[in-house]
Amino acid sequence: MSPNFLQVRHLRYFLGIVDAGSFTGAAGMLHVAQSALSQQMTALEAELGVELLQRGQRGIRPTAAGEIFYREAASIIAQVEQLGRVVRSTAGEPEGLVRLGMSSGLAVCWACDFIKACQMILPKVHLRLVAGDILRMRSLIASRAIDLCLLLEDEPIQGLFRQPLFCQPLSLVGPLFAEDITHTISLERLAHLPLVLPTRPNTVRSALDRAFQEVGLTPNCIAEVDTFASALSLVNAGIGNVIVPKIVFSDIPGHGRLRLISIDPPIHVTACLISSGNTPLPFAAKAVGDLLATHVDLALQKNGRAT
Repeated sequence: MSPNFLQVRHLRYFLGIVDAGSFTGAAGMLHVAQSALSQQMTALEAELGVELLQRGQRGIRPTAAGEIFYREAASIIAQVEQLGRVVRSTAGEPEGLVRLGMSSGLAVCWACDFIKACQMILPKVHLRLVAGDILRMRSLIASRAIDLCLLLEDEPIQGLFRQPLFCQPLSLVGPLFAEDITHTISLERLAHLPLVLPTRPNTVRSALDRAFQEVGLTPNCIAEVDTFASALSLVNAGIGNVIVPKIVFSDIPGHGRLRLISIDPPIHVTACLISSGNTPLPFAAKAVGDLLATHVDLALQKNGRAT
């Protein structure tokens, strides 16, 4: 294909034809003559060497190749439109789509309050939140499917830009019993308690596995769950206990019925703001990152500084 052949307008024409289901409908929607659209699509298919559209009595439908072309074209158009918003926002108030990732535990505790803060302070920013494990977040950052993410780390992720926000010890969280008077628990005692642990790969799980392995112990894992919300439901039901960073405890919904106990010796994890190191963050994404760092710092101040 000649380097200057495929242009943004070709992508818009193709999307319009597929969405409308006919050249006639697309011509009216795009304000382009029907004959011109037909000529452009014929030339596009000839240049690509594949049939993109099936023309029939019931209208226009994309072929298998056309379905792939549609997805990629829609993605490119979305990026072009986002680029325009990013460029405009650098001259004033941040605006546009920002895709933010969070580990599921942090999302349960902080996502709601942070989205409210973002709506208030960055009203022109549209925040899209994605929660998941560290492998998913790393993959999404590498493919630029998200702009930045807030993750817990026990070891630094290589090849990405990281801004450490706090380092804290893990603590045991479980039902509150009157006879429980201890404020710390050893790994030996912890190994005998029923634990609801995150499914691997997971930063908290990796840190715990390493700590137990170093002292030759095996935790009493009664259940593995993919999300922190699922673990919390089991804890609230009195089925088991969960292990989280200390700062997360006070922000757990309904935490008044639960008890926090420090693990001795301490097992630390670090919360970091992660982004791709290849290109600078868009203006709106940087504004969201700065606001998130401030939001986390306020949580630290409210609950006591991190270690």
